Amino acid sequence: MAASEDLLWDADDKGMQMVPRFRRIGVTAGCLGFLGLLLWTDSDATWVLYAGALYLLGEITYWAWDRRRLVEARIVPGEADGPARLRLRRVSGQTTEHAPHRVARVLLIHDNVHDLAKLRLSLHGRPLLFGRPGRPPALTTWRHTCPKAEVSDRAARWGMPGVPD
Repeated sequence: MAASEDLLWDADDKGMQMVPRFRRIGVTAGCLGFLGLLLWTDSDATWVLYAGALYLLGEITYWAWDRRRLVEARIVPGEADGPARLRLRRVSGQTTEHAPHRVARVLLIHDNVHDLAKLRLSLHGRPLLFGRPGRPPALTTWRHTCPKAEVSDRAARWGMPGVPD
């Protein structure tokens, strides 16, 4: 185990991204409102309200899911010379600590377009944790930190558009 804090995962973007989200909601509301006003005179335009409500529900769902994504994973020394702990930080700022032997699976999915990777972390007794895209770390660090975990990586399953494989 590591004696000092070692960075295992670091996402490129750690912010909540609220400005682009509000901009997207505003543009969509404006377009739906304009379309609803154009069609209001000839027909029933209540579908505009339903479409807006459905879009807003989808945006809220994505926001709730995105807040739970991982932006940082570190191995930190335990208290009073105890065993090292795995510290996970989420987009929302919540930090949790877990024993490294509780990690069941670490999967890094390498993007074949950009030099980024996505993290999928599975802990025993917990739902799958998703990480925001970041620079691909060395798998040997994960293997050394979590010896009982299945550590693997793979390329993304999609190709570049317009480029034959």
